Amino acid sequence: MKTKYTLFLLAFFLVMSMGFAQKKKAPINIISGKVNIDKYHSYDDLSKMTKKELLTLYVERIQVIVNILPNIAFATKPGVTMTSLGIPETKENIKALENNREASVDYFDSAVAFQRTILPYSDTRDLIAAILFYEETLKSLHTYNDFKTN
Repeated sequence: MKTKYTLFLLAFFLVMSMGFAQKKKAPINIISGKVNIDKYHSYDDLSKMTKKELLTLYVERIQVIVNILPNIAFATKPGVTMTSLGIPETKENIKALENNREASVDYFDSAVAFQRTILPYSDTRDLIAAILFYEETLKSLHTYNDFKTN
């Protein structure tokens, strides 16, 4: 009987220790969210689209730019973490990254709300020009490393 009681207590404490064990959080990526677009377009492609389709493309490009450009000094692709950059994962640094992420989401949400309200009044040619400009900006990210010197 004493053996059963001892085994029960041992099992109980084992289960309790697993329940209270601190779990290490996965590292937080510097860049998150939508970070690429499906297709680059020509002026002819865009001129055949409806304004609604153009507005969707415009918003997608803004989302990618908002997710990447503010963090370009750290990374241009997802998967880069503070640890991989050699930044200590202190409470202050993690909080700063989380605050940055929240600010990006808030900015994007308010920008999209504004765009969905006001952008339909824009000239289609201006909308196409903006999309082409954003796409060229995103293409230039592929050459970002060319600007780094050793």
